[in-house]
Amino acid sequence: MKLDLKKSMPAYHARRASFALVTVPPMQYLMIDGHGDPNASPAFAEAVAAIYPVAYTLKFASRNDLGRDYVVMPLEALWSAPDMAVFTDARDKSRWDWTLMNMVPDWLNSEDFQAAVDAVAAKNCPAALDRLRLAVLDEGLCAQTLHVGPFDTEAAVLAELHDEFIPGHGLRMTGSHHEIYFSDFRRVPSSKLRTLLRQPVVDASGGRFVGISPSRTTVGPDERSAP
Repeated sequence: MKLDLKKSMPAYHARRASFALVTVPPMQYLMIDGHGDPNASPAFAEAVAAIYPVAYTLKFASRNDLGRDYVVMPLEALWSAPDMAVFTDARDKSRWDWTLMNMVPDWLNSEDFQAAVDAVAAKNCPAALDRLRLAVLDEGLCAQTLHVGPFDTEAAVLAELHDEFIPGHGLRMTGSHHEIYFSDFRRVPSSKLRTLLRQPVVDASGGRFVGISPSRTTVGPDERSAP
């Protein structure tokens, strides 16, 4: 049976026009870092072209060698900037730092990752393959919602999330803005794009640090994010 993790994990569920708090467990991802406007930066397209071949090679290796088949997870990205207003008021994409990601099930490890990278390199090596890594992201408590529509209409939703919902619940932002793309933005009309918007948070009076670890960790009728 093919496992669809986005259906079984609460972290991949969200509702449109509704903010919620959810605790996200540590998960491992394929990751590539970059900077600048994703619509204009060749590095962004190169990152996409490197992630998917490795993601599918890992999926087929898991199915064929381990007998554990799964649906390749959606593309995700972390976004950050010194001034968070570039995501809301200013919307200055040239100042964005990003990490493109794809979640990998916890039963696969660094050896499986390296074998997949080697297999992809032997066939048709993507330009950004040498920048791809496997790392763990531990976000902990997060505020999130589902946005439907063009990416450029996210600003008002993010402003409400950042300036009203989060401080209104006695929280403050930490970590990076996180987006999960349930729609293929290369093929789906912008008006129908479905994007989970997530922001890690901590208690405004103090809280634990969350971030990226380079080592692997094993971790055990509304409109929703996962169909």
